[in-house]
Amino acid sequence: MYSLISQIARFLPMAMGFATVNGVAHNLMERAEARAGRNPQQALELRSAACAYLSVVR
Repeated sequence: MYSLISQIARFLPMAMGFATVNGVAHNLMERAEARAGRNPQQALELRSAACAYLSVVR
């Protein structure tokens, strides 16, 4: 049990840092760009999610 809690405690600051530095929409678009060559459908879904996020935030 302690092992699980320690892994979560190590992961949370790292995960929070990525979202605050780049932003959610930026991360989604970056992932979409990475997926574009391998899975265009998934890239389109990620771009749509980024646009939906921006429309809600603004």
